[in-house]
Amino acid sequence: MEDQTHKTKFFFQGEEYICSLELAMNIIGGKWKTMIVYHLKDGPMRSGELQRTLPHVSNKMFTQATRELEKNGLIKRVIYAVVPPKVEYQLTEIGESVLPIVLDLAQWGIEISKSQKQKPEYPYR
Repeated sequence: MEDQTHKTKFFFQGEEYICSLELAMNIIGGKWKTMIVYHLKDGPMRSGELQRTLPHVSNKMFTQATRELEKNGLIKRVIYAVVPPKVEYQLTEIGESVLPIVLDLAQWGIEISKSQKQKPEYPYR
């Protein structure tokens, strides 16, 4: 299989990338973005519910990560005109397309944990 990652330039939302991996990591890289995608795998979640699945994330980082995922088209933010305000997040088609990779990373984490003789707190699959 021929490596095409360095033979062309890649463009996404007006930005140029020299490598397809650079582009992919810009979209899903970072600690919180992949975890948000993972937790949305079973369907839409309210903002507070989603944030509670990430107990160590600050409000600032949660907001930054969800805004970046929304800007890049991986998640959709739905705002309901009710009192109190209700906001839900859900995966888009692009978000669904990266989910198998995220699930593989989660499984890899389980395997690494097993190799260290430690049990994961909860199964990812």
